[in-house]
Amino acid sequence: MASLFKFRFAGKSAPAKPLLRNAKAVEISVSHAGADFKVLVKKSATAKRYILRLRAATQDLVLSMPARGSILRATEFAQKQSAWIAERVGKLPVNIPFKEEQTVPLRGTLHIIKRREKARGTTRSINSNGIFSIEVCCEEGHLSRRVTEFLHREARKDLSLAVGRYTEIVKVPLPRVSLKDTKSRWGSCSSRGSLNFSWRLIMAPSNVLDYLAAHEVAHLKHMDHSREFWSLTRLLDPEMDVAEEWLKTHGYNLHRYGKSP
Repeated sequence: MASLFKFRFAGKSAPAKPLLRNAKAVEISVSHAGADFKVLVKKSATAKRYILRLRAATQDLVLSMPARGSILRATEFAQKQSAWIAERVGKLPVNIPFKEEQTVPLRGTLHIIKRREKARGTTRSINSNGIFSIEVCCEEGHLSRRVTEFLHREARKDLSLAVGRYTEIVKVPLPRVSLKDTKSRWGSCSSRGSLNFSWRLIMAPSNVLDYLAAHEVAHLKHMDHSREFWSLTRLLDPEMDVAEEWLKTHGYNLHRYGKSP
């Protein structure tokens, strides 16, 4: 893979200075053809080589380095991959803001954002003869916020219903449900039994949101990814493989919405 490389040094040599000690991340800059790219360098206790990757969800570059690596060598490594960086960044999908006439998925179906400045009422989704829209009553400057708030409300409603349905099946108390805009995971279960979900799941097909609810409720019984956990998850959602495949293929696209281009 183009992003996986390993430095080899001849003879006996101590790691270059300065070492990255007790630091979670350091940002470096890489240049190519007049363009500058920021790369986040993270020390890894298990990494045996320098590994560079582009995260599609967050659209950032991350370089993992060995615990005894150095910022100097990390920078040299990243600079050697500058052409690869420029090519991959150039292929990133464009962000999609919430604005008038823009389409946004709601439960997997594309809706057109319609603004009604002089009308009064709450934001709502409408199906008019097979044409789906999100109607927002507000001034232009409040449109993006109103759409985001609407999606939050719909996500909380759907997730609360799904979580309630699955907790009743597994006979556990109804947990606290929180919504976040997480980048690395779609859901999580805290040690205290609280469930956290990405509000962006409301844009995915409903079976995907239901699967994430089942997944996290299963964690209320098994705080690991053991065989028992997966058996319970599959019992709650027999079609979980379909949802997982959708997330792997399309999930990163959900992070494009609601952001400036």
